[in-house]
Amino acid sequence: MRLPRAAAAARWPARAVPQVLAVLAALAALAAAPVAAALVESQFTLTVNVRDAYGKQVERPVVVTTFVDDSTPAPRPVLLINHGRAGSAAARGSLGRSRYADNARWFASLGFIVAVPTRIGYGATGGEDVEDSGPCASKAYGPGFSAAAMQMRAVLERLRTLPDVAPDRAVAVGQSYGGASSIALAALMPPGLQAVINFAGGSGGDPQGSPRQPCQPNRIERTFAGYGRTARIPTLWLYTENDLYFGAKYPRQWFEAFREAGGEGEFHQFPPHGADGHTLFTSHPATWQPVVQDFLRRHGLARPLAPAAALPAASSPAPAASAAAAAPPEASK
Repeated sequence: MRLPRAAAAARWPARAVPQVLAVLAALAALAAAPVAAALVESQFTLTVNVRDAYGKQVERPVVVTTFVDDSTPAPRPVLLINHGRAGSAAARGSLGRSRYADNARWFASLGFIVAVPTRIGYGATGGEDVEDSGPCASKAYGPGFSAAAMQMRAVLERLRTLPDVAPDRAVAVGQSYGGASSIALAALMPPGLQAVINFAGGSGGDPQGSPRQPCQPNRIERTFAGYGRTARIPTLWLYTENDLYFGAKYPRQWFEAFREAGGEGEFHQFPPHGADGHTLFTSHPATWQPVVQDFLRRHGLARPLAPAAALPAASSPAPAASAAAAAPPEASK
């Protein structure tokens, strides 16, 4: 025979009741606690076709790494990260899979699906150097920037077809050579691209042999002016006073040439950071993140940032990525 509920309860020793209540309260709190966000990393390959400075067509599958904060709602805007350029073939080949994992985690917390292509001629993608711009005395920067931009455009076109992506909201971010080629991408005005962020963009720098004096800076200036004639989206240019690749004066001249030609942009030059401010993107994120977040917010491209403690953790160790891939070397020849 079942005892009445009151009688059953009476069978519990009085001293056990507080312990039972504490356990029940802990279980209730656990059930109510929010699930920690996870950074989901994956990769795919995409065959692209580009032309180098000598007119040769090159077709190759490009490795693309993506990151998503699984606590953010879909459809998500796209954010592309375009890596820099190492000065030697050996360094370019040892890149592994470009990831920028810490930067990607932060951008993903703002609601983006972050895509990081490893371009042709580098690391996991491999292939020949389609960005060669010739010797220092006769640099032709445009074709190399274009080859990199075309790869970014192809990745953007692919991502815009996905059901969980907002096809009309994309941002391109680039470091060093990747920054300059992201401005080249802005000049192409691909569908969906709404803004570009250029970190220390340029080429031809040699911090050991010729610090602060890149090859043919006037040619870079003319190249950026050409991009300004067709780029009609907001751009943000971020440099430092102690950039050993490009110095303090040339980046400002390049930006002014871009803007005077019709380009839309904002220029920020931070005080010296570390031994070489060229690495601001990877070495000093706390410096630039407020500026970037404000830029994205003003253009309706980012949700409010989660508290630092709530940023997503990686869902699993990243496979097949070299240590160098998180922060690629930046010789920008």
